[in-house]
Amino acid sequence: MLNTKRTCTGRAKGLRARGRRGLALTGLLGLGLLTGCQPAQQTLTIGDLASRYNVAMWELSIVAIALSIIIFLGVSALLFYTVFRFREDKNPDEAQQFHGNDKLEVVLVGFPVVIVLLLSVLSVRTMAQTTPVVEENVGSEITALAKQFWWNFTYTDTESAAGGLVANGNEMIMPAGRSESGDPIDTKLTLQAGDVIHEFWAPNIGAQRQAIPGSEKVWTVHTDRPAVYQGNCNYLCGASHANMRYKVIALDPTDYATFISAAQNYVAPEPAPGSAEERGYNLFMNGKAETGAVACAACHRVQGTPANSPVGPDLSFFGTRRTLGAGMWEAPLEQGWDDPQANQHLINWLTNSPGVKPGSLMPPYDGSTYQVNGQEQKGGVLTAEEISDVAAYLKSLQLPEEANYWQKVERFNSESILPGGPQ
Repeated sequence: MLNTKRTCTGRAKGLRARGRRGLALTGLLGLGLLTGCQPAQQTLTIGDLASRYNVAMWELSIVAIALSIIIFLGVSALLFYTVFRFREDKNPDEAQQFHGNDKLEVVLVGFPVVIVLLLSVLSVRTMAQTTPVVEENVGSEITALAKQFWWNFTYTDTESAAGGLVANGNEMIMPAGRSESGDPIDTKLTLQAGDVIHEFWAPNIGAQRQAIPGSEKVWTVHTDRPAVYQGNCNYLCGASHANMRYKVIALDPTDYATFISAAQNYVAPEPAPGSAEERGYNLFMNGKAETGAVACAACHRVQGTPANSPVGPDLSFFGTRRTLGAGMWEAPLEQGWDDPQANQHLINWLTNSPGVKPGSLMPPYDGSTYQVNGQEQKGGVLTAEEISDVAAYLKSLQLPEEANYWQKVERFNSESILPGGPQ
């Protein structure tokens, strides 16, 4: 609390104390930005050398940094030599006029040209290593669709037995490691945007690429280390740009094959008659016309059910997922959405999504108004019990336990797998 009865001396001391506290707080804020201020946040490492792409970029960067140091030291040495050698007190005579030093000019022009040519050749070489898609190394083909403010990942090489392609919202599962021949197992990514420009950025697995409406970007990502990595949209795209996150779950080839097989044969479970899940299923598919509550199936897909809309994220394996709201919240690994706090986040999300995530186009179910393309809309109404029933149905949408990808790997910020060991 501020003390308004200080003397001038006391006030000065107080200002100095507040200044020291301000510096301390600034330092703590800086550390928070570097390390992450929430347990759910993941470690982003640009120089993660488990990625083939990052290794190539690191090798190029080492050469560029080394040349920069050489140039800095050389220029600094010449500068200090010139300053001390030709100081005015040591050279009182008027400076001699001369045409120039041809040898020096050749060196000053030729040396930068050689450096630029060297870096150009190395850059072209690195692009040749990282840009092409080598089909024989591709272990998975995924189309990443970016929309305000979520991601959908469709496995374009995997047809679902229930119809359509296997897909998952906001969690991208990919293979990790290398083949028996030692070649990296790449994931071929096709990036699309459904509205405005977004940017795919998961630095632990490779490069960032812009998602531009009407255009497709195709490239590969890779990591040797099975783990859970953080991904973000890296291009300012609207009110919830900072809330447009996703997880990359890299599995070893055996676990990835198990996931793909289970996902391919997945059919949403049929709820037991009279259960909360059945009531939730009916609301999910049909909504509640008398109160204006729109059916969830109008915007979402659940594999093996009549819900097959591409408007919103795919919810086929929602019960297995551990993220909500495109990574705004995470459920505990073991309890999942049965954890009371995680369940409450889910209830809040279903009740009024735009109220907890600015710019969300999902309609609220508490009668609140929300914005769609600048136009104010009024949401429908579901009772608290009905919302709980919808949540129960969503939680029932789970892959078999052996295909639960969250149980297969550790998070990248776990001390056991951070590069260099515990940090």
